[in-house]
Amino acid sequence: MTSTRVLVADDAELYRSGVTAILGAADGIEVVGEAADGREAVELSRRTRPDVALIDLRMPVMDGTEAIRELSRIHASCRCVVLTTFDDDRLIFEALRAGAVGYLLKDVTAEALVDGVRKVAAGDSVLTPSVTTRVLAEFVRMTPTGRSTQLPALSRREREVLSLIGRGSTNKEIATALNIAVGTVKNHVTSVLDKLGVDDRTRAALVARDLGLL
Repeated sequence: MTSTRVLVADDAELYRSGVTAILGAADGIEVVGEAADGREAVELSRRTRPDVALIDLRMPVMDGTEAIRELSRIHASCRCVVLTTFDDDRLIFEALRAGAVGYLLKDVTAEALVDGVRKVAAGDSVLTPSVTTRVLAEFVRMTPTGRSTQLPALSRREREVLSLIGRGSTNKEIATALNIAVGTVKNHVTSVLDKLGVDDRTRAALVARDLGLL
């Protein structure tokens, strides 16, 4: 089995070493680099080609948001997750706009951290619950009124997948619930997003809610 390659970027050496130790002890995860600032993270990613990068926001030389933006530009297959103490709306949305696919606070448990890395590597997003609430609220605020309540031309299976997306299920959880392969779920999710005309699962969840599928 191929290991998930992870880069950890945090200017606090003790915390960075702790995260590295937790991930290094987990099956199927390999920490391929540690960086003390954003610029070092970008340079390390060029050499190590990580699958997932855990990025602190407040770092010297180059902050986390800029590092995420650079990583998304030069190494698009690297999925960036913020790991920070800052539970601030402005920082959250700046990081997500820069390309982050996850936002975790540093009080996350070791188990949840490992699980988050695995979910992100599998193609899902991962957000601290309080962040999820605010992201959904922001999308609701930005959603124009008068949205059609007609269900798009989805197959029965696609409607089932959309309903589970709306409940926050991961691809693996959907596969288990519907007794189908994860690869099949990914194909259905891609089709659902395309038919709904949305770019991500969060927006799809909002559509599911508006259509009464939850």
